[in-house]
Amino acid sequence: MRIGLKTATVVLTLATGLCALGTGVAATFASTGGASAPSSSTPAPATSTTARVRPSGVATWFGPGFYGKKTACGQTLTPSVIGVANRTLPCGTLVKVAYQNRTVTLPVLDRGPYSHIADWDLTAGAARALGVADTVRIKTRVVGRAANSPTLGLPATPPPAEALSGGAVAAG
Repeated sequence: MRIGLKTATVVLTLATGLCALGTGVAATFASTGGASAPSSSTPAPATSTTARVRPSGVATWFGPGFYGKKTACGQTLTPSVIGVANRTLPCGTLVKVAYQNRTVTLPVLDRGPYSHIADWDLTAGAARALGVADTVRIKTRVVGRAANSPTLGLPATPPPAEALSGGAVAAG
């Protein structure tokens, strides 16, 4: 059987996309013909080619109505959480966001935005850090990845007061 370049490209693209969804889907695809799929039940890691990010986009922000609820990535949303929601990037992806003269690196914490006009949804903490009060156009760039955890996006906690004193404890 002879396969043309165009057909092979479509099949490879489809198989690659299914592998990004997990080996269970890829195994189903492979069982209908073609190469065999990996036998492990561990999902395939998302690759950097599965989601493309434009260098700029429209951003909105969300917050008060969602405080106390879990994000799609497992964090509990509070006013101090700093992060961004995106429809396609994996949880923990670090995105450098610039607006006017401010730049902040934010982790992807949620899915969204649900508005069809926006590409990004900033948490209230991220909007405050960038000086965003409305729907705006931001510049974005994926710069890395952080391990997803329930504390991702929380501000760093200050060290205990004893650690700030510096030196030995005075005898009194």
